[in-house]
Amino acid sequence: MRIPRIFIDTELNENTTLALPDAAFQHLCKVLRLKTDHPIRVFNGRAFNDQVGQFNATLCDVEKRSANIQITDFEALDNESPIQVTIGQTLSRGERMDYAIQKSVEAGVFAIQPLFSERCEVKLQESRAEKRQQHWQQVAISAAEQCGRGVVPIVYPPIELTEWVEKCNEMLKLTLHHHSAKPIRQYEKPTNNRIALLIGPEGGLTEKEVQLSEKTGFHAITLGPRVLRTETAPVVALSVINVLWGDI
Repeated sequence: MRIPRIFIDTELNENTTLALPDAAFQHLCKVLRLKTDHPIRVFNGRAFNDQVGQFNATLCDVEKRSANIQITDFEALDNESPIQVTIGQTLSRGERMDYAIQKSVEAGVFAIQPLFSERCEVKLQESRAEKRQQHWQQVAISAAEQCGRGVVPIVYPPIELTEWVEKCNEMLKLTLHHHSAKPIRQYEKPTNNRIALLIGPEGGLTEKEVQLSEKTGFHAITLGPRVLRTETAPVVALSVINVLWGDI
């Protein structure tokens, strides 16, 4: 029997009954058509007794417009990457940004900072930027539900690339730049396990942006002889980082 996982942004405790939020009810009871007594797993992305994990639960009191869940016990998870990678991902059009976020979450990203750059083709007004950020956060939630993570990475509101590289304070800061001759394996694992990774748009970063990133402590690296799309780059980079220093 398939046991669905669902994110609920509220306090969760063992041996309690909780009313399903509207979105969760719609997905579980209307889309999946689950009935009373069907097992589910719920998580809120927060630590419980200093552990990351999920709760086992059962659907109950399923009605036409509402349902409850009976939470039983907590199950600790140990599937977070030991490397905390924050990706500065330049915005891309259509579903490419969604893909980059979704796959980055599956690959173990710690946080995602959407960026505007000189060659970025996406322009957002403040009100629309807020809606897009909420959409991207939901993409991250859905990806965390699917891949079994107990933590949902934060997707921050989009900012200028120049602002992010200036304030970024991770120990190891890397810029994906296909003109660089230095591969990532030449760097050592940071002692505090924190990495920042800058990824440019489809047209690439300008030389000015690469130089600015270098002035603020970023190192230009390559992942190989082929040019990667902006939505492919974070997946490949996270995979390589986890092979070198993480949990693969």
